[in-house]
Amino acid sequence: MPPLLNRLWRRVRATVAPVPDISATLWLQTIQRYPFLAALSLHDQAKLRVLSAFFLHHKEFHGAHGLTVTDAMAIDIAAQACLPLLHWGDPAKALGWYDDFVGIVLHPGEAIARRQTMDEAGVVHEHTQVLLGEAMERGPLILSWQHVANATENTARGHNVVVHEFVHKLDMKNGQPDGCPPLPAGFMGTRTGRAAYEAWWAAWEPAYEQFRERVILAERFGAERPWLDAYGATSQSEFFAVACEAYFVNRARLAQDFPGLMPVLDAFFRPPLR
Repeated sequence: MPPLLNRLWRRVRATVAPVPDISATLWLQTIQRYPFLAALSLHDQAKLRVLSAFFLHHKEFHGAHGLTVTDAMAIDIAAQACLPLLHWGDPAKALGWYDDFVGIVLHPGEAIARRQTMDEAGVVHEHTQVLLGEAMERGPLILSWQHVANATENTARGHNVVVHEFVHKLDMKNGQPDGCPPLPAGFMGTRTGRAAYEAWWAAWEPAYEQFRERVILAERFGAERPWLDAYGATSQSEFFAVACEAYFVNRARLAQDFPGLMPVLDAFFRPPLR
């Protein structure tokens, strides 16, 4: 590990309670595997390592269908899961956003979930749904390791299943996911909670409607498909998660397509103090 990163790591660790260490070799391998992690400053990498160590101390990984979860896989997921919390101050307090669950279930590939829906006549229909991941309110997360590991291609496309599902957990902190997590006091200079939420939706609602329109034009009339994952057009909560994926792994391209979202995302994920 470079001497500067070692010094930063020791300096950051000295400000928090002792936590289990992460192998320097495994940590550097994780950083090198994911372009958006390698692009972080050395100081931010050191902070992320502290967060990841705390995360690993409190979460449990389970492999499905015979998958063995290695230390390297767990560190890869921890680092990406902690990205949204990177600028939120004290690691233990920041990780409180994820305190409603312990388990993370890794599938080798896509997971198949059985669903039930009721139509307007009250008839229940059963179907299956293919999942890359799923976050359950006050429950565990499911992730497809195949899609977690496909780092280079996913970064170019603005995809990140880990960030996506963990951002859903942020959204769920104030109830059913609706595309708006709890906002801190004084968000974007507002003086009241109501004003904070008005500022949030003033950016998100028009962006979502414009995105839905672009997806509809592409799917129904053959117009150019938008760069952002079309799954975001299914609901406000999915649009929030999809936009956050891109924000963390391909910020420049998201800013090109959705400049109006950047100040709001920066205010939430990179506040001056928290």
